Amino acid sequence: MFVSISTTGTAENPASDLGFLLHKHPDKVQRFTTAHGTAHVFYPESGEQTCTAALLLEIDPAALLRHGRGKGRSGSPDLALAEYVNDRPYAASSLLAVALRTVFRSAMKGECPHRPELPGRAMPLRIVLPSVPVAGGGPELVDRLFAPLGWQVGATPVPLDESFPEWGDSRYVRLELTGTLRLADALQHLYVLLPVLDGAKHYWVAPDEVDKLLAAGQGWLADHPERALITRRYLSRRWSLTRLAMERLALARLAEADDREAEEIDNAVPDTPEEVTATDLTTDPSTDSGAVLSVDAAATPVRPVQGSPTTGPESISEPEPGRSTVTDAVTGTEADGEGAERGESLAAQRRTAILAALARTGAARVLDLGCGQGELVGALLKEPRVTEVLGVDVSSRALTIAARRLRLDRMPERLASRVRLVQGALTYTDARLKGYDAAVLCEVIEHLDLPRLPALEYAVFGAARPAAVVVTTPNAEYNVRWETLPAGHLRHGDHRFEWNRAEFTAWAEQVADSFGYTVAFEPVGPVDPEVGAPTQLAHFRITEPAPTTAETAGTTATTDNTTTIDNAITDRTDADRTATDRTTATDRTDAPSNDLAPEGSAHR
Repeated sequence: MFVSISTTGTAENPASDLGFLLHKHPDKVQRFTTAHGTAHVFYPESGEQTCTAALLLEIDPAALLRHGRGKGRSGSPDLALAEYVNDRPYAASSLLAVALRTVFRSAMKGECPHRPELPGRAMPLRIVLPSVPVAGGGPELVDRLFAPLGWQVGATPVPLDESFPEWGDSRYVRLELTGTLRLADALQHLYVLLPVLDGAKHYWVAPDEVDKLLAAGQGWLADHPERALITRRYLSRRWSLTRLAMERLALARLAEADDREAEEIDNAVPDTPEEVTATDLTTDPSTDSGAVLSVDAAATPVRPVQGSPTTGPESISEPEPGRSTVTDAVTGTEADGEGAERGESLAAQRRTAILAALARTGAARVLDLGCGQGELVGALLKEPRVTEVLGVDVSSRALTIAARRLRLDRMPERLASRVRLVQGALTYTDARLKGYDAAVLCEVIEHLDLPRLPALEYAVFGAARPAAVVVTTPNAEYNVRWETLPAGHLRHGDHRFEWNRAEFTAWAEQVADSFGYTVAFEPVGPVDPEVGAPTQLAHFRITEPAPTTAETAGTTATTDNTTTIDNAITDRTDADRTATDRTTATDRTDAPSNDLAPEGSAHR
């Protein structure tokens, strides 16, 4: 196998700087041992004007046979056409990709201690590979993969036999790439896309390949129009790994759109119990929020008994340890209680109030926006009136826990057909959310920065536009009733604000007026004569047609490719929609990716 990397330069930026980036001296021929042969690095030319570095990989047929016998964990049958006759020593494949990573590891990471300014500089590059196997698609597929990355692609088919042109072309192409890019990016492109073109790998694809793919694809894969195809073929069509990679790519896109780290967005549930913050006074598995459990979610306000202190965490009854209220809600083994008289947690009382509000509307198709770990989804599935529940959350961790706690993989088919869990950000409009009878925002709005709240308003009330919306949020006035909550602190570390009753009423009435809804309010939990109830609920009902484009015109942005948690992974294309003049919103349309959906896959 052979690959050459060439560049041009000037007196100020000589082409020989390529040697510094590759960490290989132009005046030397160097050898490196790999598992399947020997890699040679040399420079056919090196000067101020032009410089070319070449990698020649000599494959040892015996080593190839030794490390890749047949099917199974030791190798792929595609890489052993016969024990002694195959194309692996000549065609650029995963063998060459691994050699590039082994020999040019520092260059691929963008490291150059001697000349630290060089890795960040884009330079004119020309990369030539004489023989690249393309499994399906031919030169067109090569162009689809490389052109969006800024390359000018020259993919010339190699004939089966030049003496017999009537035999046609082989599955190999001579590939020439030209463009002005960072060398590290160019090497990452080759590392990922060579195995994708070949459609096979010479080693068993394990879960750690997802990390390798996302590391090498950082900065370009999430926005690549063929990311679904790239992910599937790089991971050798292993659907479980493909699904995981697509979820993480979707999360990266959402984080980039919000100018935040992915870890900041996917923090709705702790990896371990130790991650619960110091402000969390207790934990309650029945909390509605997908976030780390809070005072508000964990507390169970009860009627004060004679001789007891004011209602606070010390006088609050704890849920039974190890008990999953989600499973109970789905199976129906435990009915909702009678509120504070039965010692229900505040989270349970919220669910009861929400279900009652939905029942008054007769809603059959319900959105749970910010569904967290699925407690409300489970309660909705218990309602015979509800025929469809779509749970949406930005946190893939929360959705994974919800799927496990709801037992989606073991749920009866009739029940499973009524529920779906998908990943998405509520500050971007999403075509999947349209057409529902009702939507629920249970303890969600307080987790958004206030400048982002108008985007949620438009996405839910303006674009999705369900007939009814139920919103719950903490009542900040009630915080003084929890003696263990320090003064001035919010109920949860991720809350960006908490409103008093007047502030929440003003916001809800403004939203109702803007988008053609009426709104009614009710308290949730024990009502204190001075500070009200711990939770406040607003019930919106639609009264007017959707606002016209002229009424809601504003700035527009695009995003795409949210990912479902179930087996039917879909890929979405950008579609612009108008937004209010207060914010930027985005619309996504459903466009299933035939390349990604496994044959025979079914919604669970």
